[in-house]
Amino acid sequence: MTASETSRWRQDCSREALGQEAIAFHATLFDKSAKANWLVVWHQDTALPIRERHDAQGWGPWSVKDGITYAHAPASALCQVLALRVHLDNSDADNGPLRVLPGTHVSGVLTDVHIEQLARYIPPIDCLVPQGGVLAMRPLIVHASSKSHSQIPRRVIHIEYAACRSFGAGLELAIT
Repeated sequence: MTASETSRWRQDCSREALGQEAIAFHATLFDKSAKANWLVVWHQDTALPIRERHDAQGWGPWSVKDGITYAHAPASALCQVLALRVHLDNSDADNGPLRVLPGTHVSGVLTDVHIEQLARYIPPIDCLVPQGGVLAMRPLIVHASSKSHSQIPRRVIHIEYAACRSFGAGLELAIT
């Protein structure tokens, strides 16, 4: 598949899940290797980049990172977001794959205490994805990853899409 075909396919996937107005608003390269090896504790992705701050019920706390304003968003906004994770390398059991607690994305925004409780009794699933594979995930799914125990890198392009750019009350996504 060419880069253009891959891009079109990702856009089609996001629009199928989120509607025809779906837009990409943020991308991150995760590059886990022997030199950059980290673990991530169980959490949800709840912060969204916003063009400018407008205090609105359910939004906040607010922060600024690298000049971009972020707000922790309510579940009503986060359920309109989908991330597509494009795997540049194999993601296997040894190189710190994404781990998820299945079904937790429907529970809304959870407290750290609730997340810890869920992690004790829901069996996690390792997301093992071959090189070139794409994994779709919702930001509210409780997820984590362990350190890599391999010399083989795990690079992933994590692209976030939203069903719309505006969430009302003057809140508009920043494209980062």
